Amino acid sequence: MKPPLKLLMPLRIPELAPSLGRIIVPRRLFDPWVPLDDIREELATRVLELGGEGRAAAARVAREAVLEVTGRSPWAAAWEHAVRRAGARVADALDAEITRTARQVRLSRRRLRRHLLTNAEKRAIAARLGTGGATFVAALDALETAAGRVADASVLEKDVHAEWQEALRTVARRLEAAWLALEAEVDEERGRWTPEIDALAAWRPSLWPIFVVWTPLALLLIWLGLILGGYLPAPAWLAAQLGF
Repeated sequence: MKPPLKLLMPLRIPELAPSLGRIIVPRRLFDPWVPLDDIREELATRVLELGGEGRAAAARVAREAVLEVTGRSPWAAAWEHAVRRAGARVADALDAEITRTARQVRLSRRRLRRHLLTNAEKRAIAARLGTGGATFVAALDALETAAGRVADASVLEKDVHAEWQEALRTVARRLEAAWLALEAEVDEERGRWTPEIDALAAWRPSLWPIFVVWTPLALLLIWLGLILGGYLPAPAWLAAQLGF
């Protein structure tokens, strides 16, 4: 006797835009000190593209492709790309502010290079910006589990399909939370570097070269001027040199 034919549940991608919330429509009192809107818009666009690619695959009844384009890897790649871009943007802005401050106090280029961010510091900034993504990663874990269950779900397992759809919406909501945490961390990052920039702005050149080099030289020139003017007698060795 043949086993009963199993009809698989068609996969339908839910609308993700409402779950993205403030990634699509930001609501803030003040703009970040570093412009991030282009990165935010790119992230939102990529997520909506994932939904569109998933629906196109569903229309072709390409079940594996649907789960692949809406799975963990594309979501994680979109988030990591946004974090890297934001980290680079913050690092460049800090370097620019340090450079402007150094020029105002006439700091030498050699000294300026000591104050610019190192590669390790730039990587640390990106890592701190990504710390708000913990709940997003947890949501990706749940999505991965739900995708494994819905992969061979039948038309009778509507709850499994609904669970997978809700997992997708949850990932989008957690991505919104991760982005808002990133924006907050960007503001914190400026405060973290403010003391160093303020210390640089308060820098003044050392006066010891003036006293050690220029003061004796000035006294020597004054002494020679008085001798040449006839106000002081010239030493014998100098008189011989000058023909006095």
